Parts: sequence; structure tokens; C-alpha cells
Amino acid sequence: MLLDFSESLPALPETYRAERDAGLHRVPECQTPVFLWVELADGQVRIHADVAPEAPTVKGFVGILVSAFDGAAPDEILATPSDLVQHFGLAEALGMQRMRGLFAIHTRILREVRQLTEPAN
Repeated sequence: MLLDFSESLPALPETYRAERDAGLHRVPECQTPVFLWVELADGQVRIHADVAPEAPTVKGFVGILVSAFDGAAPDEILATPSDLVQHFGLAEALGMQRMRGLFAIHTRILREVRQLTEPAN
């Protein structure tokens, strides 16, 4: 299933490639290069991601999150449990290091959605 989602992750739009190439928007907790852009447009969360092709497991997980969250309302995303990664049942197959990276990806999306929806101070 992860391999299917890795193949279905949309290519990063051209408008974000220079930022990726400059190292911006990287999830630093991941050993695999993972880049995320989380935006709010017309009340919907838009997510663009780029994951190194040599990491199909991580790319598949990101593909699942993008498929589930892109176009969703912020409240729907913020309602996901903070331990969502544990619900996938991948800990034994992936190991702790990779699980930490997947947790960091989900946490990053939640944090950015919160920041986008909080009133300006």
C-alpha cells in the first residue's frame, strides 16, 4: 500500500522547486529529504510535498497524508490524533528512527495548520 501511495504523490509544482533546491521547507527530523509546503486557500489546506525517490516507504506515508489532508478544512486536520503514526501499525516494520521521522512529518503539518489559522497577535 505504501508503494502505491508513493507512486501517487503528485510531483512538486515548478513554483516550489527553487525553494526545495535551496533547502527550504525541509523536515529536519527526517533522515530522508522530505520537503513540505502547507498553505491555506479558500478555507482549505493545500499541501505540496517532495520526498527523495529512493525512500518509497517515507514517500508513501507522505502520499497518504497529502491524499487525506490536501483540500481538507483546517479543523479536520487538527482533529487527527497526535499519535496518528502509531495507528498505521508500522513500528515493527520500520524501526524507531524512521517512525520518529514520520511522526515529525505529521507534527509539522499540524503545527503549520495551527499557525495558519491562529489569529495574528
